[in-house]
Amino acid sequence: MRTAVLLLVVGLCVLDATSSLKICAFNVQSFGESKANNRKVMGILLKILSRCDLCLIQEVRDSKGAAIKALVKDLNRYDKSNTYSYLESERLGRKSYKEQYVYLYRTNVLTVQEHYQYPKLEGDGTNETDVFSREPFIVRFRSPTTLVKDFVLIGQHTCPKNAMKEINELHTVFKGIYQKWKTENVMILGDLNAACSYVTIKGWKANRLRSDPKFHWLIGDDQDTTVREKTHCAYDRIIVHGREIISGIVPGSAQPFNFKENFHLTEEEALEVSDHFPVEVDLKPNHRYLLRNEL
Repeated sequence: MRTAVLLLVVGLCVLDATSSLKICAFNVQSFGESKANNRKVMGILLKILSRCDLCLIQEVRDSKGAAIKALVKDLNRYDKSNTYSYLESERLGRKSYKEQYVYLYRTNVLTVQEHYQYPKLEGDGTNETDVFSREPFIVRFRSPTTLVKDFVLIGQHTCPKNAMKEINELHTVFKGIYQKWKTENVMILGDLNAACSYVTIKGWKANRLRSDPKFHWLIGDDQDTTVREKTHCAYDRIIVHGREIISGIVPGSAQPFNFKENFHLTEEEALEVSDHFPVEVDLKPNHRYLLRNEL
């Protein structure tokens, strides 16, 4: 009996250390064929992305779609202990400049339940708005290995000059999700340009997403998500709503990942990858599921 209890305790400790689910958001800064063909940059990207169970990649700029396919193929070769797939948005932008959102995820721990491109909640185009330069891409995931088993991600890359208005409008996006899927477990993430010259104190006070106490901003205003030493701005954010997902977050896990320091890169080398650091957060594991399936 004592041996069984000891093994259970050891097993739980191991699971706590290794089995949380890491969600990331990374503005890879104009990711296309040029970066995909740069072996040094791709090597660093593989090290960064293989840390994440799920990653929202932003600023994908590749009309042919070859760059992301190459990235996922290389990632599956690099991390053979997991299998990766991806889900991409439409090419978004008001004029000739277009970007895509891409969710890169491990299929051995996550499944996609539903997804849609805002604002077409029902696919009929009746709710179109002109607020967003790049409309949010929304995906509902099933996660049996974590305490919160069902959650929605809202991926957003705001236009810098319109950041305050777009951030405010994300409150409306959340309401639409709740009406559609009846879930409160929602995470908003991405490069929101939510800092420095793009925000004002007066603007924050009037911002619904900022002032509503039900939304928890996990990346604080004092954190730095920029690669350049001369800047210190929390552009990239993770915001959560819903008691279940909030209680399911590993305390202190929401941070920018400074790949420049972690991989001992110069600023110049890091900037070849991106001018942003990824932001990340961990979800607590479901011990019963993991013990039943892994121990």
